Amino acid sequence: MGQKRQQGFREREKDRPELDERIIDISRVAKVIQGGRRFAFRVVVVVGDNRGSVGFGVGKARAVPDAIRKGIEAARKAMRRVPMVGTTVPHEILGRHGASEVLLLPAAPGTGVIAGGAVRAVIEAAGYKDILSKSLGSNNTLNVIYATMDGLSHLKNVQQVAQARGKEVNQVAPFWSRK
Repeated sequence: MGQKRQQGFREREKDRPELDERIIDISRVAKVIQGGRRFAFRVVVVVGDNRGSVGFGVGKARAVPDAIRKGIEAARKAMRRVPMVGTTVPHEILGRHGASEVLLLPAAPGTGVIAGGAVRAVIEAAGYKDILSKSLGSNNTLNVIYATMDGLSHLKNVQQVAQARGKEVNQVAPFWSRK
């Protein structure tokens, strides 16, 4: 019985896609209680499959490994598909959250990922290889990640735009149909 159960576990592990897990930020937070302060750790984690799915999560715990585990679980649950055109974004977009703004621009093949800090981690985990970005406003790590995810979630692929306009794909974006 035990061997059969272990064999099933190995098969499930084999079927699960390998995810790119990146720890963005580890910070110590304090809760003020009657006897003083109680310290814990907050971990921000980005998880992606490098093929168009990305998510992020925040984990808090008294120990760093527990916080990392919680953050990874939250990020896996929050994963969502993002549209890609080749190795870049389909169009430019401005993501906003709080005082943070992140501008994402499509780039020519071979450009690479031009992004800093938290934006780079989200973009690379999603699988984009050629993209330009600019982080504007507040550089609070959590808000920058929220703004990046906001921008990625508002991207539209050419099929969605064509369907919304009631046209064919080659009428909406003739250069995309040539690729």
